[in-house]
Amino acid sequence: MPINRHPDLDEQNLTSRQREVFTQIVGGKRGLVQGPLRVWLQSPELADRAQALGAFCRYDTVLPPRLSELAILVTGAFWKSGFEWAVHAPIASSAGLSNDVIEAIRLGREPEFKKEDELAIYDFANQLHRQHIVDEAVHSRVVSMFGTQAAVELVGLLGYYTLISMTINAFEVPLPAEETDPFFES
Repeated sequence: MPINRHPDLDEQNLTSRQREVFTQIVGGKRGLVQGPLRVWLQSPELADRAQALGAFCRYDTVLPPRLSELAILVTGAFWKSGFEWAVHAPIASSAGLSNDVIEAIRLGREPEFKKEDELAIYDFANQLHRQHIVDEAVHSRVVSMFGTQAAVELVGLLGYYTLISMTINAFEVPLPAEETDPFFES
């Protein structure tokens, strides 16, 4: 008999440490505990540290939200992480990323960018995920456009959302209600 990979988080029976971290997450910018955060709470120390890094990566890097969300979508599509995509594609659209770019990324196609800053972030993220390196031209373009701090924070963001996507995939985190798998191939 297979074991349910998605661990149940009984909010009524949390340990004191789980409750502390849960309350911290709910009281922060996210406002709720969903998806991989619920999995991480099985290890409250991991949840505490990971959610703090995540709050920084999502809300406080020097990159504008449009570009952060672009990097998140590149990561979610690379890992075919349905939950991540379902949550962040609407945020990316609201942040100003074009729906054509979003759809091309979802389909694994090269987007046609109208903005140079988006192309720079996409190339950096895409190269790092697919080739495990960033070539000199792409690295130099990102650093010259945004600075070294932004390049470092971009790598942190890509790494964090890789952890998110890996958690979603390893523990089969279900999609939010009413969502269909954006990477389902019929």
